[in-house]
Amino acid sequence: MTNKEKYIQFCEQNDFVPIFSQPWWMDAVCIDGYWDVLLYEKNEEILGALPYYVKKKFGLSYITQPQFTQNNGVVIKYPENQKYEKKLSYEKEVMTALIEQLEKLPIVFYQQNFNCKYTNWLPFYWKGYQQTTCYTYRIPKILSEKDLLNSYHKCKRVDMKKAESLRFDFVDEISVEKFYQCHSDFLSQRGKKISYKLQILGSIFNAILKNKAGKVLGIIDVENNKLVAVHLLVWDSCYVYSLIGARNPDYDNTGLSSLLFHKTILIAFGINRLFDFEGSMIEVIEPSYRRFGTVQTPYFHISKVLTKNVFYKLLINQRLR
Repeated sequence: MTNKEKYIQFCEQNDFVPIFSQPWWMDAVCIDGYWDVLLYEKNEEILGALPYYVKKKFGLSYITQPQFTQNNGVVIKYPENQKYEKKLSYEKEVMTALIEQLEKLPIVFYQQNFNCKYTNWLPFYWKGYQQTTCYTYRIPKILSEKDLLNSYHKCKRVDMKKAESLRFDFVDEISVEKFYQCHSDFLSQRGKKISYKLQILGSIFNAILKNKAGKVLGIIDVENNKLVAVHLLVWDSCYVYSLIGARNPDYDNTGLSSLLFHKTILIAFGINRLFDFEGSMIEVIEPSYRRFGTVQTPYFHISKVLTKNVFYKLLINQRLR
């Protein structure tokens, strides 16, 4: 069996693997390059894996994050009832073995975001890798909608009441073409251009439909009979992630965004998942996510230049990062 075939089998047998490290997700988003996986095995059992995405630029191959993929990096299968000291030692063993394989690949540069659950990156530090801390915002376990609303900042509750006084309907059947066109139009009204292709959106739509791992939401202004917001959610066994969202800028002051996020959070709780806003490190967006009663949650961006060629190093610093 190839590493990919072993990893597919591993993911089918272990439901803790996050959506962004799932083979079917990598198939969906790695369309401008290719993906593969490194494995650490003992006694024919996979203890650790590192799925990765390879792109090529200026004739140089490098590992990077696929679009719409918050994290991937290491995946570790821990023994049950493992003591903390043993856990750190085990992580060093698994990560070191994966790093040794990683540095044998014909690549000049490496960068990945690790899942939030992996808080020990020391084995990478010891091998000369660099780390930048990033943040996402997550809503902790809430027992009821009343508790959820009470956790919101007052301004969010005011926004929702404002939006509820208008005539908005939620729909969950939007074609990929309609979603893409709406997102493109809404960005254009803000003087911006869409940053992804219809092809990758269609690939994600098909993948989440096939794997029952997501949902498309839209909001219609009933009075004007037009679609004014779109939102794409994806999920795994633990979290619902806010993957792509866009709204008509004419509705910025209607409370529409707060109402839409509240609806998506309720969807997460309805299927017994927690909610992840999928960011944000953007200063103007962070306050909004914070006011939903979220917990700021760190994750690590790990990187290293793997070539000794001075010209390539300069090129990487300027163009590949």
